[in-house]
Amino acid sequence: MAEANILVAHDQFSCSVCLELLKDPVTTACGHSYCMGCIKNCWDQTDHTGVYSCPQCRETFTPRPVLRRNTMLAEVVEKLKKTGLKPPPAQSYAGPGDVPCDFCTGRKFKAVKSCLTCLASYCETHVKPHYEGAAFKRHKLINAIGNLEQKLCAEHQRLCEVFCRTDQTCICLLCTQGKHRSHDTVSTETERTGKQKQLGETQTEIQQRIKERLKEVEKLKQAVKLLKRSTCIEIKENEKIFTELIRSIEKIHIEVIELIGANKKAAVNQAEGRMKKLEQEIAELRRRNIEVKQLSETEDHIHFLQNFQPLCAPPEAGDLPSVTVNTDIYFGAVRKAVSELKDHIEDFCKEELVKITKTVYEVSVYSLQAPEPRNRAEFLKYSCRLTLDHNTAHKNLRLSEGNRKVTQKRETQRCPDHSERFDYWPQVLCREGLSGTRCYWEIECSGGGASIGVTYKGIDRKGGDRSCLLGCNDKSWSLFCSDSSFSAWHNNNHTAITAPRSHRIGVYLDFNVGTLSFYGVSDTMTLLHRFQTTFTDLLYLGFRLDWFSDSTVTICQLN
Repeated sequence: MAEANILVAHDQFSCSVCLELLKDPVTTACGHSYCMGCIKNCWDQTDHTGVYSCPQCRETFTPRPVLRRNTMLAEVVEKLKKTGLKPPPAQSYAGPGDVPCDFCTGRKFKAVKSCLTCLASYCETHVKPHYEGAAFKRHKLINAIGNLEQKLCAEHQRLCEVFCRTDQTCICLLCTQGKHRSHDTVSTETERTGKQKQLGETQTEIQQRIKERLKEVEKLKQAVKLLKRSTCIEIKENEKIFTELIRSIEKIHIEVIELIGANKKAAVNQAEGRMKKLEQEIAELRRRNIEVKQLSETEDHIHFLQNFQPLCAPPEAGDLPSVTVNTDIYFGAVRKAVSELKDHIEDFCKEELVKITKTVYEVSVYSLQAPEPRNRAEFLKYSCRLTLDHNTAHKNLRLSEGNRKVTQKRETQRCPDHSERFDYWPQVLCREGLSGTRCYWEIECSGGGASIGVTYKGIDRKGGDRSCLLGCNDKSWSLFCSDSSFSAWHNNNHTAITAPRSHRIGVYLDFNVGTLSFYGVSDTMTLLHRFQTTFTDLLYLGFRLDWFSDSTVTICQLN
């Protein structure tokens, strides 16, 4: 309680301009007190108008009042100072980005409210008269905002309280009596309410876009993580392969060196064996030469005649062939063969490197895809012309309107047999195959129920088996439309769909992404069902009509 009394006392003896205890207090005729310097500064700024007002209650004085020091109030303030009166907690000073109080002098406090009537902003202290004074009861206070002058009409300098829907601009009340007299105008509050809803829808779309982008970022993070891990594994595996390749080349290198060495060793051994035999023969011939010489020089005729016969016989030639020495030993042919092997390996590696490089570049973290259409105008960009194929139509189906319309008839029509004609189920396919692109078309159904779908060309055509029926096998996908419900079919599995009945169905195919989407078409596009798969062959649009009904399906012309 004592603290509350101190705060009240401080408020009673504080200047509402500087928010501090009064200095040289003066009191105006309306009863409010200010520092002498503060009120003089305020009135000095309005000298050019000749009208002087109280900053709190806005009472005006003309002429400028003569200010005199309030002696009694000054004495009370001095006594409060001596009692050690503590001021209330300090307000926050205005910083960058804050709205400053228009009535603070010196360093300004942060404004908490702006008055659209006064076109001024106030701190916690200076806004009090707007809560307490009767003269301010009709003033409109909002949370503090800057640039209040922008809220004024440039022509009349009055607050823009009206919105002109014709010119899409804010105007004042006087403008509605002038050049905006015949325009569609409403209060800014009314227009804000309408646009607030639109802004909410935009915000929802932005938030949805943020979620989608965050999902894409997460996918990219996972892809990059997977790429890094896969790259490390691939580098290690390639290192193993190239290490084995290098080892194979080194093995061939060693084998060639060993082959040359073995050839050298064999040739040397052969030559050395030949030389040994030749040296033995030379030694034997030298020994015999000595004996012949000795015999020719002997004087003993009997000894001469007795040994003449064995020594005179010519020496045996032996089994050694004649030797032709190669004085130009050259392994050029070997070197040429090795060089050709090197060139062949280099050429082969270059060719294979081109293939490897192409394969490496085909590995990507992501592929860029245009965003999926969000409204009918964007879907129509992918519209395509399709026509029904007579050769596939059941005999109870009649085509018309340039083969864009099919009608179920109870009477059987005459038509030639054809291998592609459905002979049991009342079905028909389009002539054009679809692949590798985005396609959109719209279908109108009337009469009984009908199935709208796509199928591979290989769907069975003969007999009443489900392998021929759209949506009841692994070759086709369909949406069944009746008067009261929808259901999606693939591989004989179906999903019930709760959605308003729509006589016009939009079908969107993104072949590369692998999505087939069905939409109810009206003022908006309502997604009924989306198949997600991987398409592996050309797709053909097809229809199945109910038995014994005059149901009709038409491919709409969109361009």
